[in-house]
Amino acid sequence: MYEGFDTQEAIPEAASMIETFRAIGYNLETAVADIIDNSITACAKQVTIQRHWDGGNSIISIKDNGIGMTNHELIHAMRPGAQNPLEKREENDLGRFGLGLKTASFSQCRKLTVISKKNGVVSFWTWDLDFVAECKEWKLIHWCPEDYKDSLDDVESGTIVVWSELDRVISPNTDKSNEIAKEKFSTALQKVREHIAMTFHRFIEDKQLTIIWGTHPIIPWNPFCPSEAKRQSFPTDYLLGNVTLTGYVLPHKLNFSSETAFHNAEGPKGWSAQQGFYVYRGKRLLLAGDWLGLFRKEECCKLARIAIDLPNSQDAEWQIDIKKSRAYPPTNCREQIEQYAKKVRSFAEEVFRHRGKILKQRAGQQFHPLWLEKKKDSSWSYIINRDNPLITHLKQQAEIDPAGAIDQMLLLIESCVPTKTIFINEAKGEDKNDTGVMLDTASVKQMLKAMYNSFINQGKSSLQAKALLRIIEPFNYYEDLIDAL
Repeated sequence: MYEGFDTQEAIPEAASMIETFRAIGYNLETAVADIIDNSITACAKQVTIQRHWDGGNSIISIKDNGIGMTNHELIHAMRPGAQNPLEKREENDLGRFGLGLKTASFSQCRKLTVISKKNGVVSFWTWDLDFVAECKEWKLIHWCPEDYKDSLDDVESGTIVVWSELDRVISPNTDKSNEIAKEKFSTALQKVREHIAMTFHRFIEDKQLTIIWGTHPIIPWNPFCPSEAKRQSFPTDYLLGNVTLTGYVLPHKLNFSSETAFHNAEGPKGWSAQQGFYVYRGKRLLLAGDWLGLFRKEECCKLARIAIDLPNSQDAEWQIDIKKSRAYPPTNCREQIEQYAKKVRSFAEEVFRHRGKILKQRAGQQFHPLWLEKKKDSSWSYIINRDNPLITHLKQQAEIDPAGAIDQMLLLIESCVPTKTIFINEAKGEDKNDTGVMLDTASVKQMLKAMYNSFINQGKSSLQAKALLRIIEPFNYYEDLIDAL
């Protein structure tokens, strides 16, 4: 096509390009998860993550017992852009760009060492960003930390990734005795553990992979609480490209199997933040708790979670990024996703509103709410249901024990105020006007006169009685009627 034209190589400047890789946007959690992806692709059955605290010389390592790499394969894997994202991949291949190992590692450390064992032969190479900056060339160093030379002796094959000089995790000049820095290091790694428990929960649950944190296996965190008997499931919907949607509404707190189970279900970021879509590619969770720009997060929908499962052939259509932490649904299926999500959100709102009660009426039975909701124009009002059998009972009790009946009535009202419903209507912007129920003038006059006479009988003057009425709610809204007494 360009025969006869001059050409010129434009090789990226090594140090500048590597610093660009560092700015892609990984955090420590997504970086470690990206390394585990490589272990899964390498058919590993076990991954072990170790953290060694030594101040500014601290080290993080991720080791697997996968198929390992030969020296040639390792050099290829260490090369940026080792894989064409347009090439067809195996279904279990969690990579795409051939950048994950390098960009994830460079985002956290200045020295990346990979040691691999295959067919009984151990190979190792290191990227040292300071060395690259010095020589200004894409050159690996045939070096590994002394403490890790024998790190693969206990496996037939496998790979260990070693991050040292963790300048993005901890300041290089941090002293080992700095307890505050050590605590921050520990806290950052605890977030990593929680992220891994969520991201790879399907692999762990299916016993396809064991992830060891130090010396203990990581317990998976499933966002859909499959063991909860009162969880509500929705039929699976199908999108183009062999993509599926499956919605769940988790139980109200009152209906969880235990207090511990409820707190565990809130996830790493809390109930409100964990609502939304959970996008999986294969068994790997890419995006957790996000409404994909279709809705905003609302307290009333915090029990709604929807799984989206897509094959890796849909990476381009869903715009999966290098970090595997972002996804954008194609235009041709956004409406279908939105309609499905509306149904799940609506049901979640009802569970939240009514404290988990299922509102479907059974044949021959009628539900008797204590409060009734009424809407006129854009204004809501909330009134006691006079036909509720409990109200009828308390009226009858009042004939025998008025004081006791009044106390029970007040207790009932206090415990059942429809705060959830009021909150939802306000959050939706549907409660723009005063939510109070306006009393008719005749009723107000009757109550005012009775209270006024009561104060007079207690020895109050007319002026004093009226002054007291003005500071009693709701009489404070009816000063003209008070003046007329």
